[in-house]
Amino acid sequence: MFDIPGVKNSYMHPRIVAFIPAHNEEKSIFDCLAGIGDQVLPKGVELDVIVIADNCSDRTEEVAIEAGKEFNLNLVVLKTKNNKQRKVGALNQAWKNIYGDNLDIYFRELTPFQELYKQSIKAILGMDADSRLAPNALTQLWDGLMSSRNIGGVMAKYTMRMPKKKSLISKNDINYEEKLASGDYGGPLARWWTHQQKQDMASWLLDLQYNGGSTYVLGGQATLFRPEALQDIVDDNKLDGPWQDESDVEDMLLTWQLQKSKWKTLISPKARCFVDSMKSYHTFRQQRNKWQSGTVNLLTSSDIGVKTRHKGKLWRSQAKSFMDLTVRLLFVMLLTVSLATDQFFWSWIWIIPIGLASILNTILALKTPMHRPIDVVFAALLISPEIYLWANLITFLQVWIDRLSSSKKDGWANQYNAENGKTSSKLIHGIITMMLFITLIVFLCIHYREFLTSEPVQLALHPYLMTGWITLTYLTIFASILMVYQIWTLRAKHTA
Repeated sequence: MFDIPGVKNSYMHPRIVAFIPAHNEEKSIFDCLAGIGDQVLPKGVELDVIVIADNCSDRTEEVAIEAGKEFNLNLVVLKTKNNKQRKVGALNQAWKNIYGDNLDIYFRELTPFQELYKQSIKAILGMDADSRLAPNALTQLWDGLMSSRNIGGVMAKYTMRMPKKKSLISKNDINYEEKLASGDYGGPLARWWTHQQKQDMASWLLDLQYNGGSTYVLGGQATLFRPEALQDIVDDNKLDGPWQDESDVEDMLLTWQLQKSKWKTLISPKARCFVDSMKSYHTFRQQRNKWQSGTVNLLTSSDIGVKTRHKGKLWRSQAKSFMDLTVRLLFVMLLTVSLATDQFFWSWIWIIPIGLASILNTILALKTPMHRPIDVVFAALLISPEIYLWANLITFLQVWIDRLSSSKKDGWANQYNAENGKTSSKLIHGIITMMLFITLIVFLCIHYREFLTSEPVQLALHPYLMTGWITLTYLTIFASILMVYQIWTLRAKHTA
């Protein structure tokens, strides 16, 4: 147990304690703590901040201490020891320093001061070191958590920070390379990619709010927990800390454990937290691979022994991704064969799903916080949504192939290596391979056109083409109904 500066030994006000795990976050921890320093606390409530410097080899600890002094925070830095569980281990070490270590072979009774301090903690804020709370967010999270006795955690609404234009940096600036590496600036592609993630997040947040505000994941970027709820996880599952490393999505597993213990897990309708996006295709793919893989493992694993009340929603999301992939692959295959055999016929009814998709994505773009006119235009033309969807479908397909083949990957390590430039993307190789494949198909179709358009071949393929187009029609009708329903729900005045 450590002493918090400014805490008296006799009487303690109710307090919030922030857990901020940080592994080599010297570039972002100052901004994170600046956001905490901006907060107006609930009346009569105090705030303590614990930065957990996890195996850091940079100035994370020093920068955190400097920020604590500048923003007048009651802050301590806790350094991990022999932590092999990354973020999970860092969070649990902070927890055990307050609530005790069940794995300690020596029984250590809490002193009166330590017991008093533990009892004074009414909420624990879990935050990532590269996140920043919007002003008043902490009070809004507090109000949500304290609105009902059975609420175990309330999550802020996340919005990706848009990088500034790279053109704003003078190339004569001696810090040009350093500013680019900071991630605060980006080119048109990075800014476009950030908006797609921001719109995707907005769509998810709106869906949660339209369905009552209950969430199946309390994101680690900024969530306020009730300590009693976290203690229930420890007691019910015989753990030494609330967070577990059995899944790549530790925040989702924690949320399911809370729901198992009959606690509500909600999203705040007002509190906002700004988070960093993945500014390249490679880092995005590794992050989404970790998220998707962790979700699929939780849904399909019988060893973890915990389920969520949102299980049906998650399976429907997986089914929708499978349908989206099937529709696109089936369309490409049918279109190719139909054109090659001169049996393609256009029908204007196909404009309906395209029009619905355009309307839906335009509404989502307009509801996305701080959107740009160009983002709305690209959404209406379906350029951005389709590219982004394909990126997610590739991840979806890879994750399920790995799952069915029992291939286990370290999602945390892959994402960390991607963000630090230790691995590179195979996107260019994939694009070149696809272009060569398309070129080969076109060449073969032209070269054998006389044979492919002959009557025997057309008659032989016609039944299969008809079956394929009919199947695709039914799938498209079903997808259109889903889009109509989503457009209908978007009429509500919820904000992302």
